[in-house]
Amino acid sequence: MMNKRIIVALDSNNFINCIRIVKLLKDDVYAFKIGYEFFLNFGIEGYKKIKYVSPKIFLDLKLHDIPNTVKKGIEAIEKLKPILTTVHISGGDQMLKSTIIKKNRNTKILGVSILTSLDSNQTLKYYNNKNINSLVKKFIKAAKKFKLDGVVCSPKEIDLVRKEVGNNFLIVTPGIRPAGYKSKNDDQKRTLSPKMAIKKGADLLVIGRPITESKNPLKNLREINKSLK
Repeated sequence: MMNKRIIVALDSNNFINCIRIVKLLKDDVYAFKIGYEFFLNFGIEGYKKIKYVSPKIFLDLKLHDIPNTVKKGIEAIEKLKPILTTVHISGGDQMLKSTIIKKNRNTKILGVSILTSLDSNQTLKYYNNKNINSLVKKFIKAAKKFKLDGVVCSPKEIDLVRKEVGNNFLIVTPGIRPAGYKSKNDDQKRTLSPKMAIKKGADLLVIGRPITESKNPLKNLREINKSLK
C-alpha cells in the first residue's frame, strides 16, 4: 500500500502562491498536478521550477487529437519526465495505440474516461447514453486493451473500474470532497470523500481547492492523510 495517496492540483494563475503551496506540502503529498491553467500561464519554465522543488509531477494535459499528433505530444511530454500524464480514451483506438511509443516508459499514461463535471443528462446529450457506468466500462476496456498504465475516473465508478481492470492497474480519482467542504464555484458532479474513494479501490486521489484554498493547507492535507490510514 502506498504511504502517500494525495495528488494536490495546482490549478492557479498565481505562480508565487503555487510555489508556496508546493514548498509547504511537498513532504506530505504523493505528487502535484499541473493542468491547463498553470501550464498555459507559466509554460515549460514554470513547470521546471515546480519540478525542481518537488520532482513528482502529474502533467494533466488530457491529449485528444489525431494519432500522429498525440504520438508527438507524448514524445514531447516524456522529455519533461512527469510521473503521470493523460489522454482522452474517447480519442479512439488508433490514438490510444499511438501512445505506446516505447515499452519501458518513465511516464505512466492514464486514460480519462468520463469527466467528473458531467452528469447523466450531459452524457445523454454528448454520448447518446444516459448510463454513465456503461460508458465508463466501455472506455476502461479500451484503456486496458491498448495497454495504458491506468485510468482517471470519478469516485462513483471506482468499484466498477477496479472489478474490470483487476489490481495491477492504476486508478486515479478526482472529484474528491472532504467532509464539510462547500464552495459556490464547485463544478464537480460525481464526488466522494477521500476515505470512501480509497475504500472503493482508488490508488491516488486528486484534490485541489479543498486544500489549496483553505486557510491552513498543510493541516487540511494532514487530516486527510490521517483519515486514510
